[in-house]
Amino acid sequence: MTITVERKAQLISEYATKPGDTGSPEVQVAVLSERITNLTEHFKGHAKDHHSRRGLIKMVNQRRSLLNYIKGIDVKRYEALIARLGLRR
Repeated sequence: MTITVERKAQLISEYATKPGDTGSPEVQVAVLSERITNLTEHFKGHAKDHHSRRGLIKMVNQRRSLLNYIKGIDVKRYEALIARLGLRR
């Protein structure tokens, strides 16, 4: 359900906009997307885990808010990010 330290470091280095960047919206969206994917896989075997489902919904809403923020700043940056992540928005 959680992502490993190595995977998180890999995502940060892949989506960072500059060296040492850990908090840009792109990095946050990438990490949230990884966590959402892991939780989605978890629900395939644990359909009645409603407590974790609430956390999943919160993460999806937070990712949506961050994507709306990026879209408001720079549409090209937004489109590039959703293309890299393979999101349907």
